[in-house]
Amino acid sequence: MLAPYCLPSAFTAAECARIAALHDENPGRDGGLAGLGRDHNLRRAELVWLDEVEETGWIMTRLIDITREANRARFGFDLSDFAESPQLARYGAERAGHFHWHADIGDTALAARRKLTLVVQLSGPDEYDGGTLEIMPSARVQEAPRGQGDAVLFPAFLLHRVTPVTRGARLSLTVWAHGPAFR
Repeated sequence: MLAPYCLPSAFTAAECARIAALHDENPGRDGGLAGLGRDHNLRRAELVWLDEVEETGWIMTRLIDITREANRARFGFDLSDFAESPQLARYGAERAGHFHWHADIGDTALAARRKLTLVVQLSGPDEYDGGTLEIMPSARVQEAPRGQGDAVLFPAFLLHRVTPVTRGARLSLTVWAHGPAFR
């Protein structure tokens, strides 16, 4: 089934604040694209990769549990591993942070193995305007939930985007579950 799987309150508000603080405590890098470098017309965000931050193993454990639940309940994909670090992203209004329509499955060897995308909303919905995660499983665009701590999972081949942030900042956590090629 292609429809996104939503898990409300996958992380508590306190856990979201703890994760979001990692962005302030660690130098964020300008957001790039898998195998393509940087294109600010396509994406404007600052990223922190959690494998470069100590004592974040509890986050990955939770992400694995969420992915296992969603895959069992909705997708039934053949998943084998998480070959990439979770990505903490900040989309700020000062740069009109955004990410245009794209799919997460890609041309690089690693991106080609992406099967599920998991995004956790870390900011509260009143902390920013714009910054809506939109997913296109068919001809109709669906908006992801904006509740702090909500998780949404969807097949990595679905088109999705983050609309420009016009006030405040949207922080999110993204990871990809990998597996053998789709057949």
